[in-house]
Amino acid sequence: MRKLLIALWRVITFPFILIYKLITLPFRAIRNAYRFLNLDPEEDRPLIDSLASLATESQARASLWDHVEELRMHLLRMVIALAIGVGVSFYFTVPLMEYLARPVEGLDKLQAIKVTEEIGVYMRVALASGIVIMLPYLVFEIWLFIAPGLRAREKKIGLIGIPFATALFVSGVAFTYFLLLPPAITFLGRFTKIQEFWTASDYFGFVTSMMLWIGLFFEFPLIIYILTAVGFIDPRILAQQWRLAIVIIAVIAAAVTPTIDPITMGLVMLPMSFLYFVSIGLSYIAYAGRKTRAEKADQTEANIS
Repeated sequence: MRKLLIALWRVITFPFILIYKLITLPFRAIRNAYRFLNLDPEEDRPLIDSLASLATESQARASLWDHVEELRMHLLRMVIALAIGVGVSFYFTVPLMEYLARPVEGLDKLQAIKVTEEIGVYMRVALASGIVIMLPYLVFEIWLFIAPGLRAREKKIGLIGIPFATALFVSGVAFTYFLLLPPAITFLGRFTKIQEFWTASDYFGFVTSMMLWIGLFFEFPLIIYILTAVGFIDPRILAQQWRLAIVIIAVIAAAVTPTIDPITMGLVMLPMSFLYFVSIGLSYIAYAGRKTRAEKADQTEANIS
C-alpha cells in the first residue's frame, strides 16, 4: 500500500516538477556557467611532470583515457555541427559558386572533364561554406575541451576571443576573395598567350583552399594575444626571431599555395608577414597588461602582509 501511494504521488507531482525544472533551467544553466568560468583547476602541474606521471601512476593513465573519451565526444559534436552547416549551405551553394566564379566571368567559363567533377565541386564549396557557418560553434567546442585545465581568467579570455576569432576568419576569407584573387587570376590567366580552359575542380580547389588557409592565418594575431595574456609567450622572443619567422612563413606559403608560381606565393606571404608583425604589437600590449596586473597583485599582497 505504501509503495502504491508513493507511485501515485510521483505521478501527481511529475507535471509540477517538470514545469519547475523547465522554468529554472535557464537560471541553473547560468549558475553552472558562472561557476565553471570562475573555477580554477585543482592542481597546476608542469607539463613535463604530467607526462612523467603517465608512466608511473595508474590514476594518471585513467585520467588520460577520460580526456581521450571527452575529446572523442567533442569531435563527434563538431562533426555533427559541420554536417548541419553543410546541409544548410546546400540551399545556396549554386549561387555561391556563381559568386565565386565572378573573377573568371562566371561558371560558363569553367568546364568539367570528369563524370563526378560537378558533384565534387558542389560538395567542396558546400563543405567550405559549412565550415564558415559553423566556425563559432567549432571554436567553442575546442575551448570547451581545454577550458577545464585553464584558470578562471584564462577561460574568460578564451571565451571572449570566440567572436573575434570568427570575425578574423571571415575577414581573411573576404581579403582573399576581394584583394588576392583578382590579381592572382589575372596573372595566371595572362602569363602566356595560351588560351586557358580551366576546369571547375581546379578553379574551386584553388579558391576554397586560398580562402580557408588565409582565413586561418588571420587568426594568428588573436592566438598570439591570448597566449601572451595567459603567460605562454614572450613578445621579445617574437620580435627577436622575426627573420626566422619570415623563413617559416615562406615555407608555409609554399606548402599551402595550390600553384608553384612565385606571384601567388608572394600574395600569400604578404598578409602572413604583416599579420606576424601585428601579432608582435598585440603581444606587447597583452604583456604590458599582464605585467601591470601582476604588479598590482604583488602590491596587494604586500599591503595585506
